[in-house]
Amino acid sequence: MAYAAAVAPGPAGVESVPLDAAYDRVLARDVAADRAYPADARSTMDGFAVRAADGVSARRITGEVRMGHAPERPIGPGETLRIPTGGVLPDGADAVIPFEDVEERDGTIVPRDAPAAGDSLTPAGADLQLGAAVLAAGRRIGGPELGLLATLGYATVPVYRRPRVAIISTGDELVDPGAVPERGQIRDSNRYAIAGTLRALGAEPLHIARAPDRIDDLVARLREGCECADAVILTGGSSVGERDLTPDAIERLAGTIVVHGLRVKPGKPTVLAWIPRIGSIGAVPVIGLPGNPTSALLILEAVAAPIVTALGGALPAAAPARVYPAGAAFAGRAGWTWFVPVEIRDGRAYPLALRSAHTSLLARAHGYVVLPEDGPRIEPGEDALVIRFRSGGRP
Repeated sequence: MAYAAAVAPGPAGVESVPLDAAYDRVLARDVAADRAYPADARSTMDGFAVRAADGVSARRITGEVRMGHAPERPIGPGETLRIPTGGVLPDGADAVIPFEDVEERDGTIVPRDAPAAGDSLTPAGADLQLGAAVLAAGRRIGGPELGLLATLGYATVPVYRRPRVAIISTGDELVDPGAVPERGQIRDSNRYAIAGTLRALGAEPLHIARAPDRIDDLVARLREGCECADAVILTGGSSVGERDLTPDAIERLAGTIVVHGLRVKPGKPTVLAWIPRIGSIGAVPVIGLPGNPTSALLILEAVAAPIVTALGGALPAAAPARVYPAGAAFAGRAGWTWFVPVEIRDGRAYPLALRSAHTSLLARAHGYVVLPEDGPRIEPGEDALVIRFRSGGRP
């Protein structure tokens, strides 16, 4: 998008963490194999290491291969070594015959059938060749990646630093969650919903004190966020109105507003901007979300998530999604993009009544459907692509 090009969000920095602490972090360097894996041919069966060229001839048992040790000797014509599953093939051997496929007597074995070269073994380098690219920078590290990194000898792992994202709630009507709201007041819920989604995106949320509806206070909070974080998210204060101060506060800090208002529902008042870093190169992305809970979280999920993941260095990844038949009509508006919360019942997707101010709406939803500008309607029975929330929502 034009905003991403203007701000050019990039990774916040690189740090090294112990291997066991690297889960769910984002790899900061390409990883290549430092050797062939396996380094030696290995048996895939308990049996006898043999030369295939000896056919069905009897072989004299001359020793055994022990796990964790190199073979004590090679085998020559007419010889064999006992070998366990995973054992290293001795020099001269090119096949393994399982125990059950031989007749053993008086220190010799006689195969029931002639083996072929390569039987019951994994060749050296069958998994990885020296220098093979195995993991790319930007990959999120899970269990399989941890196992591979351990195999390649990474006791510590270079990862991108989790981006710090400051959260600023705005509005005189907000009170703490533990307070009892008086008439006209509401609990400050948006910042916690936003913080949860940021954590799911791999970011570290930083809570900045609420900003009342005074421009000087908002400027001070915004300045604080820009000084301590890699990005700032504001919620509330971005509509067109007398008390909507976010655009003015951004401009007072020499910021540039790239977007003020999107043709989306919910979330029309969204602001995308950036503020220059004081005394250093670069800019701080600033995302002004609507104050209504549903609008704020849907815009963060559907619009702002790529900005946050770019700051964390992660490769672009779509949210989990699945196609369901529509159980009822989905209706939007031509020329607008609609994000419609969805409930799944009996294997079908049903739109939930869109009430942006309802805090419970997205907690009751399984995900959401995007109705694009040129496709504002889905008829019952047609395919509906349901996008799951990155954090929370009904299972």
